[in-house]
Amino acid sequence: MLTKSLTLTEQVARQIATDIADGVHAVGVKLPPGRVLAEQYGVSAAVIREVTERLRAQGLIQSRQGSGSTVISRTGAQGFQVSSGLAVDRDKLADVYELRMELEGGAAALAAVRRNAADLSAMAQALADLEAHLEHPEQGVEHDIAFHVAIATATHNRTYQDLLQYLNLQLRLAVSTARSNSRLQDGLTAAVHQEHVAVFEAIRARNPERARQAAVRHLQQAASRLQLDSLFPAATQTS
Repeated sequence: MLTKSLTLTEQVARQIATDIADGVHAVGVKLPPGRVLAEQYGVSAAVIREVTERLRAQGLIQSRQGSGSTVISRTGAQGFQVSSGLAVDRDKLADVYELRMELEGGAAALAAVRRNAADLSAMAQALADLEAHLEHPEQGVEHDIAFHVAIATATHNRTYQDLLQYLNLQLRLAVSTARSNSRLQDGLTAAVHQEHVAVFEAIRARNPERARQAAVRHLQQAASRLQLDSLFPAATQTS
């Protein structure tokens, strides 16, 4: 199902980007609300959320909680982009997982130093929601990603937040696949959840090095579940 969602995300994002370039949605004007876009394109609200993040990452719109999305440019930024072919290119997917290990390990360490009570509450809530939906193919992925986003937020570094949110969006299919593989093996889903808990506990304990190691270990295990670990250079394959 998520493979289809990603395909729909790409299709809808390209259509809206084309409409923006053609002036259908003018610079300075808000896009229609998410529910309207969902009805217009015949997709779910979840797909529209992914589309919004994709357009924001491209520099086409600016989104603010509670105030919708405003068009800020007719042409997308030509900066760093992750290939849309990740779902089928294992080498590229392995490269991005390797990048995530460095970025998310650093984010977890920084979060351990800077987190506040609200950050811990957001992480705890994401974990509780995830535990309640461990076997759910869609909600489990949403809560999984929400936990990683909560860690990025706890860095209180906007660049970390934006970059990690963008990478998590691009890797939604990989997260889904890893979790699907986990469900096929007895007891592994619970083990994956404990990997998240280990990261949270290290952040709560204000132990940056342990938080870094737990985050990297979690992503190494996720890559292994996707059978990507053999594609990493030897220096990356540590535990």
